[in-house]
Amino acid sequence: MVNVPLSVLDLSPTTSGSPASAALRRSVELARDVEALGYQRYWLAEHHGVASTASSNPVVLIATIAAATSTLRVGAGGVMLPNHSPLAVAESFRALEGLHPGRIDLGLGRAVGTDGRTALALQRSRQALALDDFEEQLAELHGYVDGFPPGHPFAGVRAQPDDVPLPPVWLLGSSEHGSALAARLGTGYAYAGHFGSAEPVQVLRSYREGFVPSPRWPRPHAVLTMAVLVAETAERARALAAAATLATVRLRLGAPGPLPSPEEAAAHRWTLAERNTAGRLGSRLVAGTPAEVVPRLRDLVQRTGADELMVLTQVHDPAERRLSHALLAEGWGLGADRLDASRSAR
Repeated sequence: MVNVPLSVLDLSPTTSGSPASAALRRSVELARDVEALGYQRYWLAEHHGVASTASSNPVVLIATIAAATSTLRVGAGGVMLPNHSPLAVAESFRALEGLHPGRIDLGLGRAVGTDGRTALALQRSRQALALDDFEEQLAELHGYVDGFPPGHPFAGVRAQPDDVPLPPVWLLGSSEHGSALAARLGTGYAYAGHFGSAEPVQVLRSYREGFVPSPRWPRPHAVLTMAVLVAETAERARALAAAATLATVRLRLGAPGPLPSPEEAAAHRWTLAERNTAGRLGSRLVAGTPAEVVPRLRDLVQRTGADELMVLTQVHDPAERRLSHALLAEGWGLGADRLDASRSAR
């Protein structure tokens, strides 16, 4: 039986009828809950100017969640490097590592994580938007920790505090290009199966086969991220999936909004464009009862050879969201079991 660790990707989804700031507090609560259930990591995403997610500053959330937990690894899934100074990123994550030794992850993405106008507001110049210098930015980030060669314009600049290591660096991707880059640079790799267009089996195989060992990563480590919803009945799982699908469709059509409730989704009159977009989403969402979901996920992990499964669970009701993680943990066989507590919280 395939039995790899379970982890969580959290976008801090805003929900209809609730203030956006409440999503941040719910993220902290969920992190505590999944830690007790035995999940390994809790990663926060970076999105800007999107009405469907409150996770615009993963560093703040990482610091808060790491302080509210004790064993969970907490990290960025990820920091969108084009939006930031590499020095600022190195300083932030060295500080986090100094405060929470051995519990911080630095996931890096090469996308901007927003629309063009918001990207311009972040990067402040159209020239910066046009650059494709992710590898140079990554090398610069490492230079503030490992040192630069003589003659480099930033030689002597160090990211403080300089008595702690940079947390493990992971590259995030949704295509074979990202996996190839992570393999060549010798980093961990996380594939965004919840929206990626490539076949995950081939993507992760390419990463492992092309991996070049590095001082920080002597062996490849691949995380597969999937959108997952688990409920006690198949009927309720379908209702939750319909709401999550509607939110995704609205995002794809350029009209993102708070995550609707299953009841709102059931009453929604779908347009032809929405139905066509939903039909193109494919099998990126795995939803059902534990007996339906767990075998599908185990099969996917076995076929891809993933070292870890990370789940993204977009559910309107915080209690149902916690229950989904508890049901998956129980079905997966994690050591801690808070299923009864999650049920009673409903």
